[in-house]
Amino acid sequence: MKNKNHKKIVKKASDKKQLLDKIDETIDEEKNLDFKLLAIVYLSMIVGLLIILPKIYIKNEIYYTSRQISKISSEYSVLKEENRFLKQKVESIKFKNQVLDTVF
Repeated sequence: MKNKNHKKIVKKASDKKQLLDKIDETIDEEKNLDFKLLAIVYLSMIVGLLIILPKIYIKNEIYYTSRQISKISSEYSVLKEENRFLKQKVESIKFKNQVLDTVF
């Protein structure tokens, strides 16, 4: 009986040791990335950048162009108003000149 208990204890101990060894092997396994996965990740990053960077560039160009258009438009309206004012001045000077010519 003592022999059977001893065998059971030894068997349980060896089973535990085997189980612990398998767990250690599983934990100790290095999980390296293979080349294929690494290449896929790099390619997807490059494709993403190729899609996003032109979009950002185009939006920037549109923004700065619209700012220039706005500036030119405001300058145009100021010049148009100034032109109207100058035309009125010219008409006034012409009128005064005509009146003075008729007086002399």
